[in-house]
Amino acid sequence: MGKGRQIPIPLSHAPAYDRDSYLIGEANRQASGIVLSWPQWSGPVMLLSGPPGSGKTHLARLWAEEAEAEMVEAGELFRREPAPANVLVENVEAEAVPQRELFHLINRAREEGFFVLLTSRSPLSDWKLSLNDAASRLRLAVPVVLGEPDDQLLRQVLVKLFADRQLDVERPVIDYILLRMERSLSEAQALVAAIDEASLSEGRRITRPLAARVLAARSGN
Repeated sequence: MGKGRQIPIPLSHAPAYDRDSYLIGEANRQASGIVLSWPQWSGPVMLLSGPPGSGKTHLARLWAEEAEAEMVEAGELFRREPAPANVLVENVEAEAVPQRELFHLINRAREEGFFVLLTSRSPLSDWKLSLNDAASRLRLAVPVVLGEPDDQLLRQVLVKLFADRQLDVERPVIDYILLRMERSLSEAQALVAAIDEASLSEGRRITRPLAARVLAARSGN
């Protein structure tokens, strides 16, 4: 091992789904306002959709904490029925919608007065639905869409992720990363972790050349 190199010690940096780590920019301001306006929703069921890395999970978990909701993966609905209380149903897949289960869950929410938040990568219009009853109930869900994060939000996220690791990264380096990274919040987390690991391993501060090497490695170039 070359002089000056260190063995990086794996540290836990699991995603934090608290309010302090949830940053709001123009890209997610409207969706965040609607979801977090609970319990003043316009209906008992809401569908939050958006691409991977748009922040769906974080926003949904904030709501679940506020609403004291049970959290369940959509696939689990085939095996168990949530308790009669607020429910977060995560990751409904357009090609594998638990139609009967959602039909009964939405009926219960309307009759018993609790709330349901659904999350999916796809809007309702892309879901494969064969049951008319299920389709009619799902059309009652308030649609909320998260788009890909814009530069303003990604910059805020990068700065905070580095700061959370007690890393002081100069603005030109942030700008360099921002121009070349995949446009998602999940990639921002993975990229900051990789840059931190490279910095520790090489015993160097975070510079543009170091960031460039990590970006190239992640893109396979």
